[in-house]
Amino acid sequence: MSSSGHGHTPAAWTGVIISFIGFCVAGAFIVLDNVPGFWAGIVLIGLGAVAGGLMRAAGLGQEPKRSAAKPATQAQPQEG
Repeated sequence: MSSSGHGHTPAAWTGVIISFIGFCVAGAFIVLDNVPGFWAGIVLIGLGAVAGGLMRAAGLGQEPKRSAAKPATQAQPQEG
């Protein structure tokens, strides 16, 4: 799995870390029965996704793998 390079970019790490902090904040405030704190955590989760997307757009993320379209091979009649 490590050879595929999946998620090993600054954009991915930043987005995941911010979202993880948001999950922790939301989880803590839901246990404390604090609704505004819970929604603050949810907003952090969204900000993590936005930050990761913006960083990827800025060139700090992994390039999408584009598969080259292979032309369809046509059946050739056999001689014989």
